[in-house]
Amino acid sequence: MPPVTTGRRTVTPETLFRVFALLETITWTMLIVAMLLKYVVGVGDWPVSIAGFVHGLVFIAYALLAAVVAVNQRWKLGLAALAVASAVVPYATIPMERWLARHGHLEGGWRTEATDDPRDARPLDRMFRWAIKRPLPLAAALLVALAVIMTTLLMVGPPGGK
Repeated sequence: MPPVTTGRRTVTPETLFRVFALLETITWTMLIVAMLLKYVVGVGDWPVSIAGFVHGLVFIAYALLAAVVAVNQRWKLGLAALAVASAVVPYATIPMERWLARHGHLEGGWRTEATDDPRDARPLDRMFRWAIKRPLPLAAALLVALAVIMTTLLMVGPPGGK
């Protein structure tokens, strides 16, 4: 399983998951500060609008990445759902990432080659290996998915209405 390499750095599932868990935490902080500015300082809605948008983008990106890592690491559905759900609770992605790493759920590289494991013959695994071998088109597809999801949510409106 050769890892994906960008320049001098190797991007493993663990590294990518760790980065997005940290980004999710940072955007939670931005959103909480923005809410304090709105409700305590009284500067208006604009901080929450900006921080909420950024947090929403990162939340969806984290969920998409968690799904990709879950497929790569062959997590059970419940574990994958727990990883995604950890982003709903402020700052929970960091302990989740630590727990996953400590229990070996993030070990290894990207599954780019078939093994003797019978699961590697499944259509999902074959399609996944095909996609993971092409990181730029995969990243582009995930960005399109992110844009479609975010656009749909913006059209639906904010939680609780305006």
